Amino acid sequence: MRDILEHIIPWYSGGDRFAVATVVGTFRSAPRPPGASMAVSSDGEAIGSVSGGCVEGAVYELAREAIATGLSSVHRFGVADDDAFAVGLTCGGIIDILVQPVDAVSAPEFAAVARSIEDGLPVATATVVTAGSRLGRRLVVWPDRVSGSLGDPHLDAAVIEDVVAMLDQGTTGIRHYGFRGERRRDDIAVFVQSFAPPPRMFVFGAIDFAAAVARIGRFLGYRVTVCDARPVFTTRKRFPDADEVVVSWPHRFLAEAIGNDQVDGRTVICVLTHDPKFDLPLLDLALRSDAGYVGAMGSRRTHDDRLAQLRARGLSDAQLARLSSPIGLDLGARTPEETAVSVAAEIIAAHWGASGRPLAATTGRIHGESVDHLTQPSR
Repeated sequence: MRDILEHIIPWYSGGDRFAVATVVGTFRSAPRPPGASMAVSSDGEAIGSVSGGCVEGAVYELAREAIATGLSSVHRFGVADDDAFAVGLTCGGIIDILVQPVDAVSAPEFAAVARSIEDGLPVATATVVTAGSRLGRRLVVWPDRVSGSLGDPHLDAAVIEDVVAMLDQGTTGIRHYGFRGERRRDDIAVFVQSFAPPPRMFVFGAIDFAAAVARIGRFLGYRVTVCDARPVFTTRKRFPDADEVVVSWPHRFLAEAIGNDQVDGRTVICVLTHDPKFDLPLLDLALRSDAGYVGAMGSRRTHDDRLAQLRARGLSDAQLARLSSPIGLDLGARTPEETAVSVAAEIIAAHWGASGRPLAATTGRIHGESVDHLTQPSR
């Protein structure tokens, strides 16, 4: 919902009912991940996407129905359905869609959730997606408070415990419970959508390659910081796409970021400084941190020298193995823009545990397999 939020806030403020359709479960080669949303206004305007175009027409009609009736519904689309080709889902995947009406009565917490997302504050919603009397019931969880109920205090307590952990990790997906919150039961499916603050990307080195990496990092949804110790090069004018431009010694800045809990498993660190006096103390810190990706620019000879010096600083083989160097995938990149694409490709592959090989050279399902699908679909 984050990507359509700016469009639907005015709808809510205007007092008209609209509908939001959300991907809550996927299986096989689904085109959009859980959390992808499409909204339809009272006058028929549609924004966002739940399937990259495959089933948008059918979902649009379901959204119009939700606006008219004020009722939530859940639907499954996949090639096993008799009407799969009629609605256009020919990719081989299955998607579960929750369609909900939204207005001040049905979603009184919407404004508070929207404010938290806009302000970069963590918030998560937990919605019942099992057909029945509880379908559409919602809990909203912040780190310090909770709003709403799923209809049973024991269920609420179990879900809140899970949501707090998922929000801390920034994960979205379905969890299953008994009617009173029992674990390892599948009476009730609850879709948890985490709106954690955007993951951070730290780009060190105020060079033209850094500007391109910052640009693509922002495009991918990272909060991007560019840092360099040289004030003449580290300017907002040279890095207009960065959220922050910081003049500081890189290792000092990173140490402060780590101390302020700004580095976690979603954090990306790109070291592009090309200078050992910056690189070594910076990488020493980065490879000991919780950062999910650490990459460094340089030749293979530079990489070998760097490893030897980092090993002399006491880093273990396991810590050194976390270093992606030379940074990026082998795309034959030459320009800063091409290099940024190769770096982004490696970051994405690392995040999903993918090979980075051409799809034509691989076998099996393109998007892997997700178990976050409804066990009792209504469609």
